[in-house]
Amino acid sequence: MYRKSAINKTKIPFVSILYILVFYLGIACNSEESYIAPTGEISEDSLRIYTKTLASDEFLGRMPFTPGEKITVDYLQKKLTQFGLEPGNGDQFVQEVPLVDIEGFPANTLDIELENGNMDMELGLDFVAYTQQEATEVSLDKSEIIFCGYGINAPEQDWNDFEGVDVKGKTIIVLVNDPGLSSKDSTFFKGRSMTYYGRWTYKYEEAARQGAAGVFIVHEPTMAGYPWFVVRNSWAGSQQNIQSENKGSDKCAVQGWLTLEAAQKLFTKAGLDFSTVFKSAAQPGFKPIPLNATASIEIKNKLTYNTSQNVVAKISGSGPENIIFSAHWDHFGVSTPIDGDSIYNGAVDNATGVAALMEIARTYKENNIMPKRSLVFLFVTAEEQGLLGSQYYSEHPIYPPRTTMANLNLDAIEPLGLMKDVTMIGYGHSTFDEITEAEAALQNRYIIPDQEAEKGYFFRSDHFNFAKIGIPALYAKGSYEHQSKGVEYAKSVMDQYTAQHYHQPSDEYREDMDFSGIQQDGQLYYNIGWRIATGEITPEWKPISEFAAYR
Repeated sequence: MYRKSAINKTKIPFVSILYILVFYLGIACNSEESYIAPTGEISEDSLRIYTKTLASDEFLGRMPFTPGEKITVDYLQKKLTQFGLEPGNGDQFVQEVPLVDIEGFPANTLDIELENGNMDMELGLDFVAYTQQEATEVSLDKSEIIFCGYGINAPEQDWNDFEGVDVKGKTIIVLVNDPGLSSKDSTFFKGRSMTYYGRWTYKYEEAARQGAAGVFIVHEPTMAGYPWFVVRNSWAGSQQNIQSENKGSDKCAVQGWLTLEAAQKLFTKAGLDFSTVFKSAAQPGFKPIPLNATASIEIKNKLTYNTSQNVVAKISGSGPENIIFSAHWDHFGVSTPIDGDSIYNGAVDNATGVAALMEIARTYKENNIMPKRSLVFLFVTAEEQGLLGSQYYSEHPIYPPRTTMANLNLDAIEPLGLMKDVTMIGYGHSTFDEITEAEAALQNRYIIPDQEAEKGYFFRSDHFNFAKIGIPALYAKGSYEHQSKGVEYAKSVMDQYTAQHYHQPSDEYREDMDFSGIQQDGQLYYNIGWRIATGEITPEWKPISEFAAYR
């Protein structure tokens, strides 16, 4: 079940009523010359057409570095040109993103040697392994195994899972998420809301900073937010990274995941009770635990250097500032067959978001918006590989971050139908809370914080890279309460998608998909973007947000 929200779903809080009144009274005081009300309606039919096209087998799952990328990028450029948009990167519609594709071929077993015998883990069934080092071969050779709790070093929390142990050249096993998840204290880390310390990317980064040769994260479905097959499929075959001068030498040689069952068997064979160790890892004073075991595995790699492409278009404003809409165009291409289907079409993830962004751009242009702030439409690559396209943009911005007033990100809009809610991912960070609440009220909707904040969605889409360079970011969609079928219906549909279709070939376009809610969310973003583009409102970080300092 979802947690109950502190927000009243049927009544807008008094503070928000005041905000809305001030917001619209302020607008009313402006002259007609200085204020233009939003006009234009997002077309549900167009959303369906774009989604159907992008998710078709012809696009081959939209994987970077494949023919599917060229088909996708050509399609986007053609449509944006037809809409009458300007190139967003000088005279070009693309920003080149230099990536390296590492196609790994791990050994079929992870060989574990313990004091009381050996244990061989099976690739895909018990573990996955890969590397971010740009080398034709990497390995662990009888590397000592140490359990390091959650793999977190957080001085501000007085927490260090590596205290008193040297893991250089060794292999560590860590838990997904962070210690706050099992705590009833909302001030401990962030309670049930995952911090960045809980994200798998952080685990790998910190393991490398500690000098570990190998790192394996224990997959627990509830704590991770997705089942094992998502891990198995996502880390099989090619993995991509942004090219680096040091060829990834600052990364661990081997990175990977263990199933919960495999970890339990390993700990038992090492003479440890996993449940006891699991609980102790969330308690202050935890100390790393050597397993008196070693790990060995070899991974051979095929390296391909190439450039992928972000696609960018714009509608120029009269001033120097801008806002950036974003959506990732990529998915997993042609990969591991499931039930005879090997094309990962990515209809929901993220053909829907790309379709919404295309339609927002088309509708602005069709309605001749004359913005004060330029409207930038950024379709990023390699999100599924670790938010790489948006990371590259944040490190090589076309528009200076100081002039970018906001990012509005669209990702995986489930076809649930008309919704009562707008679920805010990262609620509490910025005045996008109040801005979105005011616009949602005009759609007879309420806003609600992310009801599964423990799954770390704030760190799992491209808005995060904009937040990290100080740009207030919006990521929101209807996902909690269906307009007529209620909360349980919405939850059942969402759960079914995660369990059966997320990162699977079965994430396909269907004629019975209900695009009314996608249209509803697209219109919400369109209206919010209009307000910001005309200069009537400017999102700001709230002082409690850790991202405020970057602004």
